[in-house]
Amino acid sequence: MLHSRPDENEVEQDCYHSSVFSEEILNFPKYHLNEESVDPELAYRIIKNDLMDEGNARQNLATFCQTDMEPAAVRLMAETLEKNAIDKSEYPQTADLEKRCVNILADLWNAPKDKAFIGTSTVGSSEACMLGGLAMKFRWRKAAESNGLDIYRKKLNLVISSGFQVCWEKFCVYWDIELRTVPVDENHLAINLDRVMDYVDEHTIGIVAIMGITYTGKYDDVKGLNDLVEIYNQKADYKIPIHVDGASGAMFAPFASPDLEWDFRLSNVMSINTSGHKYGLVYPGIGWIVWKDQEYVPQELIFDVSYLGGSIPTMAINFSRSASQIIGQYFNFLSLGFSGYQRIQLRTRRVAMFMASEIEKTGLFELINDGDNIPIVCWKMKTDKKWNLYDLADRLRMSGWQVPAYPLPENLQKTVIQRVVVRQDLNRQMATLFIEDLKRAITDLDQARILFSSSEDEIKVHGFTH
Repeated sequence: MLHSRPDENEVEQDCYHSSVFSEEILNFPKYHLNEESVDPELAYRIIKNDLMDEGNARQNLATFCQTDMEPAAVRLMAETLEKNAIDKSEYPQTADLEKRCVNILADLWNAPKDKAFIGTSTVGSSEACMLGGLAMKFRWRKAAESNGLDIYRKKLNLVISSGFQVCWEKFCVYWDIELRTVPVDENHLAINLDRVMDYVDEHTIGIVAIMGITYTGKYDDVKGLNDLVEIYNQKADYKIPIHVDGASGAMFAPFASPDLEWDFRLSNVMSINTSGHKYGLVYPGIGWIVWKDQEYVPQELIFDVSYLGGSIPTMAINFSRSASQIIGQYFNFLSLGFSGYQRIQLRTRRVAMFMASEIEKTGLFELINDGDNIPIVCWKMKTDKKWNLYDLADRLRMSGWQVPAYPLPENLQKTVIQRVVVRQDLNRQMATLFIEDLKRAITDLDQARILFSSSEDEIKVHGFTH
């Protein structure tokens, strides 16, 4: 979110006026520093009051981000907030925990034993996507130069489903890449294998497959895409790689669908990213990226930095950041193990499928996703009502539930859907409460004598969809 200087009305209200914490009325400016220091406990209570009217994170069914962790994990993360993740010479054991996490993920994603995988932690999967994209761009440039191709003749491009997350648009803008989007349609809510190779040419740096499209939760058919790329690469001078954006699915599929082939078992999948703060079950923000082999990471992207007495190799875009989320990720790996993760992910999926079943029973909605892959439930209206999904989102918010309504991407923008993201802290009891509130909201809307939202033909978004 961009912030700017407050307007005149805000400036007039630029002070806190409160007699709650003191016998005197306290005046604290909001948009510039106060002259005197404030007691830490008083500052805490003032800010706590400021945050009172925000939503309950556990009722925020819009976000994929984790909203609950074990108290022991929270305690450990709080005790390590001051550790700088980049300073590996000063905190070698923390650096080793990061290395262990990369090894665990490489094993989870079936990295070949005869390859030398390489990976790193990031600040969320958006940074990981940037690194994956940059590696593809640099590798394309090196291959193009060796094949005598004029690297400046035409703008480079990246191919992806139109259901992409906005970080890929950012990557293409930041690094001057053409984003070629394969449109979704009613029969292809994930990447369209019938058309995807039509978007590829000799200036394509790679294809991104998505394991869990933000809009619908659908998995791209990575194995089918790999087969198409294999045929293409047999004839092409430059071999196109596949990067898997597994922000949500890469930490869910290995436990819930272990036989699904989407990872390094496929010959053309060169790199995978994930969000540790989604189904990796860590608080925001931690991401990861792993490459199948070191040859897929151009040396230009690895920097040796002399820092605090040691030489540190780094490939991350961000530099100084707390190591606490890395430590939280390793805590989960150690504490839960494979069986613990699998138990949580399967339970979460069962809750999602229960909610999907109950939503379908209302007879008002058509399911787009029933939670069988990643545990999100999406639906659209199938009957005519005087209200629409935006109205339903507003009504649910009165009970504390944040449930976004939004249009699908290009070609399907007139189709408005609603989505629930089921996380580990949304158990069957809470799911039942939500269904009861949903039914009550529907009854209230049916009986209401108020003005409703405009036609769903108006394209807008209600709630945070990413």
